[in-house]
Amino acid sequence: MLAAVLPFSAAHFGRAIVMPNLVPPVVTAADAAAYRARIMSAMPPGADFQPLMTLYLTESTDPADVAAAAASGLVTAVKLYPAGATTNSASGVRDMARVLPVLERMAEIGLPLCVHGEVTDPAVDIFDREAVFLERVLEPLRRRVPGLRVVLEHVTTREGVAYVREGGEGIAGTLTVHHLVINRNHILAGGIRPHYYCLPVAKRETHRLALRAAAVAGDPRFFLGTDSAPHTDAAKLMPCGCAGCFTAPNAMAILAQVFEEEGALDRLEAFTSLNGPAFYRLPPNEARIRLVKDDALGLLPSEIEVGADTVTVFDPGFPLTWRVEEEPRP
Repeated sequence: MLAAVLPFSAAHFGRAIVMPNLVPPVVTAADAAAYRARIMSAMPPGADFQPLMTLYLTESTDPADVAAAAASGLVTAVKLYPAGATTNSASGVRDMARVLPVLERMAEIGLPLCVHGEVTDPAVDIFDREAVFLERVLEPLRRRVPGLRVVLEHVTTREGVAYVREGGEGIAGTLTVHHLVINRNHILAGGIRPHYYCLPVAKRETHRLALRAAAVAGDPRFFLGTDSAPHTDAAKLMPCGCAGCFTAPNAMAILAQVFEEEGALDRLEAFTSLNGPAFYRLPPNEARIRLVKDDALGLLPSEIEVGADTVTVFDPGFPLTWRVEEEPRP
């Protein structure tokens, strides 16, 4: 899978925050170094792509190991998965009190915490889990560890957008390509469409419009996080299918179309390429890509081969009218 999907990320992106929810998870600095080595060994010839590694936060994570990994430049962030919230999250956190020593150390050194913002309480409706997480978990946590820098990843609700906007210093939010395009009707109306199923699940149209407004507003607290998640069709099309949308091949083309529709093409570069590095305290990439209007492009490719299996590429539901023409510049 790594060898099959990495070329699509490396083609259009200079770097990516790499998620640590493997089996087994990437918990220690040694795990991150080994994973990074596997990524680099699978890199297409001539690719200029930098994997920004993260550690998977568990209740036994060693604060000293995290600090050493950050000091060496090996890791860029730590990822919080509430246990059971999403793919391969069984090793995640059940009791936030048990990870406070790690979070306090991260606040001291300025290492960001990336958050999957959903509660897993079965009494909470799946469409409400993000909003409840903000109230029950994230706000109390940020009050307890006030210097902690947090990225609320793949925001899906207007409550999440409002929280980032009103959250003061040290909070940012990422928005995915697919959550800007689909709402829950796309998954459920007229039949179940497994390739649109992701976590956090897409919400009502009012939430999608709030996300879209946040993306194109020019607000530096919001930036792109594709959450591109490849699963084989066999794993998606089963009674208990996997969550995730594979957007890497057409993410930039879709975003260009969204921003064009909103009259905000002049703000696309900041959303995709400037706001994120600024929050992570990284310099912008020096290489560039050029987006070209091409009404005949369509949806390409619709799927990719992974061994004997296939992975379906996210279909935005409309013909694409932009393409990426790479043009490295000094």
